Parts: sequence; structure tokens; C-alpha cells
Amino acid sequence: MPLLLRGSEESRESLTQQDPFNHITHIHHSRSLTLLQNLRMSNHVIVREVGLRDGLQSIKTILPTAQKLEWISAAYAAGQREIEVGSFVPARLLPQLADTAELVAHAKTLPGLVASVLVPNFKGAERAIEVGADAMLIPVSASSAHSAANVRKTPDEMIAAIAQIRTARDAAGSKTIIEVGMSTAFGCTIQGDVSEDEVIRLLHAALDAGAERLGLADTVGYADPAQVRRLFEKAFRALGTQSGKLCCGHFHDTRGLALANTLAALDVGVRRFDASLAGIGGCPHAPGASGNAASEDTVFMLERMGYDTGIDLTVLLKLRQRVAVWLEGEPLRGAVWRAGVPKSLSLSL
Repeated sequence: MPLLLRGSEESRESLTQQDPFNHITHIHHSRSLTLLQNLRMSNHVIVREVGLRDGLQSIKTILPTAQKLEWISAAYAAGQREIEVGSFVPARLLPQLADTAELVAHAKTLPGLVASVLVPNFKGAERAIEVGADAMLIPVSASSAHSAANVRKTPDEMIAAIAQIRTARDAAGSKTIIEVGMSTAFGCTIQGDVSEDEVIRLLHAALDAGAERLGLADTVGYADPAQVRRLFEKAFRALGTQSGKLCCGHFHDTRGLALANTLAALDVGVRRFDASLAGIGGCPHAPGASGNAASEDTVFMLERMGYDTGIDLTVLLKLRQRVAVWLEGEPLRGAVWRAGVPKSLSLSL
């Protein structure tokens, strides 16, 4: 099937006009296993851009706010409808993300764009609710050692924080979705092996505490396709009628397996993936956690396979070119940019 250089206008119009979380809300209230199975068979795949948060937090360059706003607008023009714009953490710890509130405000002016932010604690969640972020991502590490290094809490203390955040969110009448990213779900450079049973336990606990969406993250690039398939399938079975809430894969390309792992998760029904333009990213508190899956490579693979991402690869690659100038001197990745698209495809930059 030929590469779709531009997502269909019909799919884009649908994305901008309907509630972006409508299918998740429907799953939340439905007990139909058939519905969940149909969702996993969908031809539409969401690629959430995380370069503005996961990417920028891991490099020395502090990108000016004006360029970040330009990035968001250009990504939106390319068809991206989910962007993680930043994180509410103290500016003294991550000055690269100090302007997150401004980025959320700008994202809210773009119809149909789902702006998410990472919140490591209750105070961060309060800020996310205050500025009206569409979703807040709470990191819960399946590795106790990584959890201590990353958020200075145990995994179970983070679960307790989710319950507090859910209570505050509901009391405020906010519609901000609570999403949990299960970090180091496939292994940890500090702790080593991570028990799959512990991952499952924490997924159950997160849902019980009030989380509405879940994702599995290969924070340090340890995962292989067989492991990805096994853990997602095991988690789907364990979560039963709530399995539709496990809907995101986050893979680092540290050992060159990000796309292979994406494909493994896709094969078992995952239809939302995090990716970062030019493959920038990593975790400051996870040694060796370099490089996310490159957004442009992820989109190329999915569209080439016949999936609909709604993203115009031509526009995305032009944005990648601009970002490369802004981040001159920083390590950038991505096979499509380096090798180009096949000559049979008319893609002019």
C-alpha cells in the first residue's frame, strides 16, 4: 500500500469536531468486551508528540518559548492532535520546562488539540487543573529504585497520590483526564529486572485510585518485541473489562528496538503511541535512557503499513528540519530523515 503523505481530511475533521476522549469515556462506562475488541482493531493510530516534554527535559538547550509555540502550531498543522507540551515541575529542577502554562494556553486555542502535561506530584496536578490541561500524566515506576530516584516516593506512595489527585480533580469540577504512565515496565538500569506481576499489580492499583488511562513505558530501552507482546497481553487479560484503559505504548530507542516494539504493541491492539520529533528524549533519573521513538519514523512506518495517523509526513519533516536548527549541537536521531523516503514516493522538502 502506498505511503499516505497526507492524512485524510475526513479523519482530521472527525478528530477536531468530536470529543478527543469520547471513545475512552465510552469505554469507561461500558462493559462490552466487543467494544474493546473493536477499538483494538481500529485502523486509526494516534501518535502523541512528547518532544516538548520528554525530549527537551533531556538536553542542555533551553528552547525559547516563541519557538516552542511555533513547534506546537506546526505540529498541529501537520495533523498531530495529541501533544505533551510540558511538565509542572519546579523551574530550578527543569528550567527547560518552566513555560508549560504558556504552552497549554496556546494549545487550547487550537481546535481539537489534546494538550497533556506530566505531573509528578499533587502540586503539579493542581497546576494542570488550574490551567485546564486536557490530560495530566502521572509517572508511576514499576521499579522501586527508579521511583526513589525520579520522584522520591515509593510506587505505592505514588498510587496514594493518584487518589488524592482524583479527589481534587473531581472536587474542582475539572475535565482533565488522569493518565498513568507505568515507567520502567520492561526493566530498569538501576534495579535490573522488573516483575511483570508487579506491573500488573500497580496497573490495578492505579485504576482503583482513580486513573482513567494507562500506558506502559520502556523508559530505558530494555524491551524486546516478544516481551512487549507478552506483557500487554497479560495486562489486557488481567484488567478484564477495564482493559481498554490500557491504551498507550512509550518506547525508547536506546538499543534500536523502538519501532519493533511499537509494531509488537500494535499487533496486540494498542492504538496510541508516544514519540518524539528527531528521536530526542530520555529520563534524567534513568541512566542510559536515551532517545524516544522518532515521530517521523513512527508515522512513516504506520502510514506505510496502511494505518491512518492523520499526520502529513511532508509537513512533519519540514518541522523536523526547523527543530534541528533550533537544537543545533544536540544529538538528533531518525532513520527517515537520514535515509529519506523511497524514491517511488513524491515527497519534496
